[in-house]
Amino acid sequence: MNMHSVFLLGCTLALTTVSAMAQAETKPVPYHYGMPMDIQKVIAMTEPQTTDCKVIEAQIKFLDKAGDVQYVSYQKMSEACLFQN
Repeated sequence: MNMHSVFLLGCTLALTTVSAMAQAETKPVPYHYGMPMDIQKVIAMTEPQTTDCKVIEAQIKFLDKAGDVQYVSYQKMSEACLFQN
């Protein structure tokens, strides 16, 4: 390997590490009743998969009106409840 290849490999590994750390540090803020959300655009909504009808913690990732990415967690009934009598 020449020096240029080693440098590029090192930069790639460093960027990957920083990106993973930034994603790992982002924890959703728990929603509370009456909390202003100020949503401009929803990016993603996620929830754990379960076959049981129960309360779960879901998450929403969105852009607020200032253009910042926000993460909020909230409680809801699981999708499995839709299919049970």
